[in-house]
Amino acid sequence: MTSTSTSTSTSTSTTASASAGTVPAATVDEIAAMDAWWRASNYLTIGQIYLQHNAMLRRPLEPDDIKPRLLGHWGTSPGLSFIYTHMSRIIRHTGQETIYLTGPGHGGPALVAAGYLEGTYSETYPRVTQDEEGLRRLFRQFSAPGGIPSHVSVTTPGSIHEGGELGYVLVHAFGAVMDNPELLALAVVGDGEAETGPLEGSWKGISFLNPRRDGAVLPILHLNGAKIAGPTVLGRKDPAEVRSLLEGHGYEVLEVGGEDLPGMHERFAETLATAYARIREIQQEGRAEGWTMQERPRWPLIVLRTPKGWTGPAEVDGVKVTGTWRSHQVPLSGVKDNPEHLALLESWMRSYRPEELFDDSGRPRELVLQANPAGDLRMSASPHANGGVLTTELDLPDFRDFAREVPSPATVREESTRAIGELMRELYVRNPTTFRLFSPDETNSNRVGAVFDVSDRMTAERVTDEDVKLSHDGRVMEVLSEHSCHGWLEGYTLTGRHGLFATYEAFAMVSASMTVQHSKWLQEANKLEWRAKVPSLNILLTSTAWRNDHNGFSHQGPGLIQTVLNARGEVARIYLPPDANCLLSVADHCFRSRNYVNLIVIDKQPQPQWLTMDEAVEHCAAGAGTWDWAGNDDGERDPDVVLACAGDVVTMEVVAAAQILKERLPQLRVRVVNVVDLMTLPRARSHPHGMDDVRFGELFTDHVDVVFAFHGYHGAIHQLVHGRPDADRFHVRGFSEEGTTTTPFDMVVRNGVDRYHLVMDAINNAGRQVRGASELKPWCEERLAAHRDHIVEHLEDMPEVRDWVMTTVVED
Repeated sequence: MTSTSTSTSTSTSTTASASAGTVPAATVDEIAAMDAWWRASNYLTIGQIYLQHNAMLRRPLEPDDIKPRLLGHWGTSPGLSFIYTHMSRIIRHTGQETIYLTGPGHGGPALVAAGYLEGTYSETYPRVTQDEEGLRRLFRQFSAPGGIPSHVSVTTPGSIHEGGELGYVLVHAFGAVMDNPELLALAVVGDGEAETGPLEGSWKGISFLNPRRDGAVLPILHLNGAKIAGPTVLGRKDPAEVRSLLEGHGYEVLEVGGEDLPGMHERFAETLATAYARIREIQQEGRAEGWTMQERPRWPLIVLRTPKGWTGPAEVDGVKVTGTWRSHQVPLSGVKDNPEHLALLESWMRSYRPEELFDDSGRPRELVLQANPAGDLRMSASPHANGGVLTTELDLPDFRDFAREVPSPATVREESTRAIGELMRELYVRNPTTFRLFSPDETNSNRVGAVFDVSDRMTAERVTDEDVKLSHDGRVMEVLSEHSCHGWLEGYTLTGRHGLFATYEAFAMVSASMTVQHSKWLQEANKLEWRAKVPSLNILLTSTAWRNDHNGFSHQGPGLIQTVLNARGEVARIYLPPDANCLLSVADHCFRSRNYVNLIVIDKQPQPQWLTMDEAVEHCAAGAGTWDWAGNDDGERDPDVVLACAGDVVTMEVVAAAQILKERLPQLRVRVVNVVDLMTLPRARSHPHGMDDVRFGELFTDHVDVVFAFHGYHGAIHQLVHGRPDADRFHVRGFSEEGTTTTPFDMVVRNGVDRYHLVMDAINNAGRQVRGASELKPWCEERLAAHRDHIVEHLEDMPEVRDWVMTTVVED
């Protein structure tokens, strides 16, 4: 059902032509092969949405041939397949390594069809053979119980980007090509997706590419004019405005559009060849000897305008469908019960002339297959889209080389995150093409600026004399966008490299949904043997809620812990190291790991250092442990109360509370337990890191009340210890959404996790009352009142709090 509608001609601001390119004009035979491949893909796409039987239309369609539930999206799919086969032609001529990322992830059936036609799908899933029975299985499995999702999901060969949650296709593409000079990431941006905030902020990726060492991203803005229930913003804008917008971002804009055939094949082939020639020209110039980047290259971008649901039913029940939002999902509904719709579906499928596309056995004919590249050059077979097969281990220094001297607990204070900064500095030196730090303009702020000793910040824009540690050759990635940093790291790790995303704790929630989506991807990847494990997504949160006292309530929020906690145990890891040596031990483990989301939370401000390196290694390996030197528990009998902590600031408050109790109520037996690996708290059957019952009892007993000071929301601990013996004995104190611009100690007071509240909690929940307890509680109330008066008058914390050090003698 093609049409010879009007079309727009290709326009370009350069004279780049095939003269610079290695791609000749498309021949008649090439266009015939691409058109056959495209028709076959469209046929397979429709079959996946509608059919469970009669895949080859051997007989007229019957109601029983139709799936009981029609799920999937047609509207974007023909455009995606059209782009795909044309990019395959470029690959066949050039050998270009390419991955295909589709922002409209609901175009899943089109990308599944592409993998099937390229043969990759049958290689990956041998049951889905390239014959009639394989076609039936391909159709029946789509968006069905026991089958595959409707998106370009982890089950789709060639995919690193699902696209179910819109907005991230460009950041994934840019992350994929960083330090990947031979890779081209073709990123299709849907005009619905283009309305999202993350995508609007993603165009700037070209400001961070260096053509000497990085690959290239070719964005294709696919304007089909409609989303699920109405027009798109860019689809309704004047083309000149769209062009100005994209040119303002720094792109060289190429445009092509229409629906006439074969004219669209001819025009798009020329446009894509022009874009590719320009990319190669930029790269050849950038890689020439003696080249220095004087200004940012103007990378090409294609605006492709095609009708929504192109080649689908023009009208249904007298209402226009193709070219409107009505073609977005399933343009023909009620097919089982509506004979007219059933007949229209059959006519639609036969319009692609399947007898020309598949032989009698159901195998794609040679005319279709000749449009495919060979081997790993098939986009569905690209090793870059299964990045674990390309991953090399990091060359890691011995983290002990960065150890902090700790003569005894809490006798020295240090900004702990400086230690991981020094570790990453060495990682940059040893791994010049496989490790990067991503941070929203906060590298120095978060005290990891040691990386600037060996690398500048990256920019492809102009550099002035006033700039510091900023250059075209830098590899520290700073951009004031959590979405971009998170997405770049995702693309970087999914294609086989290593890195870390560091940001302020509260603003990790800006990209928290990306963290969720990535954990879902890894969870599903773990179920597929053919998916090689990729480096973990490492997130460092600092400038935490408890020490953003100066910035105020907007900067105070530990929510990402709760978000990651809800992910499946096989992919989620949460670490709360209390000091620098523990941080180094945790970081070493995270950088070595695969297929995890590793969340590390520690503040950047000066804080007590508790453990020597040997002690830290042992403590982190166990995940939790008793700090005998902090309590007065003799270990021969159960304590009267357990004071537990997870998180650096609350750890200091727990140790300070224990010291008060030892000094003022020495007969009260207090055990102090510190938790560094939060996921040791669940039962072993609930998480791979979960402690067995014996170990849990050794730390927390089976019956003694536990006062637990926690960095995050108190509900997290209750969730983790659910099912443990007498879980109601855990009394958790954490962040309770109390904050403002105030002093550091006032933040813990406002939330009831300060040493004085913890002392009173310990007395109230101890297994027995001891002499002096009734006097100690009023003393704590008096100190809290003195605190409130002091900070109002002096604008800083009381000296006894501000300058606190552990005075308990620690014996050898």
